[in-house]
Amino acid sequence: MLQAGLMMDRPLLISAVIEHAAAQYGRTQIVSRDTHGSLHRYTFAACAARARRLANALRSLGLDAGSAVGSIAWNNHRHLEAYYAVSGSGMVMHTCNPRLHPEQLIYIVNHADDRVILFDATFASLIKAIAPHCPKVETWLCLSDAANMPEVEGIPNLCAYEELIAAHGDQFAWPEFDERTGAVLCYTSGTTGHPKGALYSHRSMVLNAITLCMPGVLGLSPTETVLPIVPMFHINAWCIPYAALIAGAKLVLPGPRLDGPGLYEMMETEKVTASAGVPTIWLGLVHHLEQNQLRLSTLQRALSGGSAMPRALIASLSEKYGIEVRQGWGMTETVASATMSALDSEQMMSAPGERHSIIAKQGKSLFGVELKVVDEHGATLPRDGISQGELMVRGQWIVSGYYKSNTSPLVAGWFPTGDIATIDAYGMMQIRDRAKDLIKTGGEWISSIDLENAAIGHPAVAAAAVIGVKHPKWQERPLLFVVRKQGRTLEREEVLEFLSTQVARLCMPDEVIFLESLPVGGTGKVQKAALREKYGDVFS
Repeated sequence: MLQAGLMMDRPLLISAVIEHAAAQYGRTQIVSRDTHGSLHRYTFAACAARARRLANALRSLGLDAGSAVGSIAWNNHRHLEAYYAVSGSGMVMHTCNPRLHPEQLIYIVNHADDRVILFDATFASLIKAIAPHCPKVETWLCLSDAANMPEVEGIPNLCAYEELIAAHGDQFAWPEFDERTGAVLCYTSGTTGHPKGALYSHRSMVLNAITLCMPGVLGLSPTETVLPIVPMFHINAWCIPYAALIAGAKLVLPGPRLDGPGLYEMMETEKVTASAGVPTIWLGLVHHLEQNQLRLSTLQRALSGGSAMPRALIASLSEKYGIEVRQGWGMTETVASATMSALDSEQMMSAPGERHSIIAKQGKSLFGVELKVVDEHGATLPRDGISQGELMVRGQWIVSGYYKSNTSPLVAGWFPTGDIATIDAYGMMQIRDRAKDLIKTGGEWISSIDLENAAIGHPAVAAAAVIGVKHPKWQERPLLFVVRKQGRTLEREEVLEFLSTQVARLCMPDEVIFLESLPVGGTGKVQKAALREKYGDVFS
């Protein structure tokens, strides 16, 4: 008979992260660029005190355990305080992606039952547009002081963040509860239909954040300074806002300024040693360095994810600028990183081209995550680096279901990612293709079917197809093919103008090509492979 270990059983809670940071690394700095441009500098201890003020303020608004609080905000110190105040008090932090079409935002705010929405002044016009359609939201809280409140009318129950928390004390008794309690809600629009909600537990968030600190992942410690470029509204900035406080690493938050000059200035001024973002961001930063003959004097590690990093970019960062590049893979359903392609000591000694090829892969699974690839019948394929099939994942921070859904996405306990991949004998995973025709641009998913459906809504369009085409900056961009209805005239500008009212700007196709007909197979399905073969290099 197995005997239980004689150890204390303490829950892994997000509130423990902020209190640990305040108690052990209270003097460590958080530097944040505000929405209006100025820098804000304070300590972990001060952040914890303000998070407790916010927790009291949210309670005063009538919110209790389980209540959902949404955010539409940049990477800044007030957003960080909300991360801890909301989840730490037993509520659910719901980060909303402002890049979604307003109709999608309205859907997820209502689906999540958000009672308070925190937003940056940048998004005031967006808030004004969606507020009338979100009746469950009781308070719209602008992450600002009174002096920098946006001049907008029509937003009900609008108040300034600083005024709200100033009325409350900085003492708050964080409640204790089961670590499997929901902490953060993120929605994915990576499939057709309505966005799906992934409800992360405290346990999953803390475990992932601890793993991120490891030397072979992002490598955070009290001697490091980390700048998460990946937005806090995108899978919680890959859990870096939690990992930094666990590790005692100085945290730099860039706010809305994610251009090359802005990031370079922030990295140099604050002596950033590690950073993470999608390839598009790294391309922009390298372009700024090259144009101005600059170098990053302190940056040691660049973590990339969201979409495949071009080998040329890996080579430039590694060989020209001496920055170690690591590529991770994950998705909304995996909380953050599930794999990492850091080099081992033997691989570090290999030729540059070989090193770049290794880093260009999606990497090995992190401890706590298991991977396999299966064929169309569900049989596990060999780890030979050649046999490719659908990538399946399971582990400590992988979703078991979607929020408010009675249908499980799991297959025999594994989550099907929708990616086609190979795994070699050493555990190195590489994504080869996608099971569905999704387009990933700048780290964001675009549904080709949704875009096709929108285009077909035009009265002069008989048929439409969308493929993802390689792009030198965005990795992939949508290319739209249109068949006009017989006897109708239709031009490129008319199609784009029509789509601008139907889809988010990010999803707008870069080009429209008119065809007499679409290539179809025996079952009547559009043969997108034929379109890719002929037009796949149109943006190169």
